[in-house]
Amino acid sequence: MAEEPMNLTFREAMNELNAIVEALESNTLELEESLTKYERGVALLRYLKTSLADAQQKVEVLMGELDTSVDDAQTDTELSKA
Repeated sequence: MAEEPMNLTFREAMNELNAIVEALESNTLELEESLTKYERGVALLRYLKTSLADAQQKVEVLMGELDTSVDDAQTDTELSKA
């Protein structure tokens, strides 16, 4: 039985998905095996998309923290001038 996608690293999941795509494109698989691989590919793709969205959200939060630091410094400077 294949390992759950969430237990794989991003790179491992990507490599497995690439291997599945290559196998499906080869047209050498039986229908049942093709369906099994396709289902696994969908699960991996879902995991990869979620991982990317999570990473993007973390980057946006970090960038927001940087922007807030600049705004706070500017606000402090403006308040001291008042």
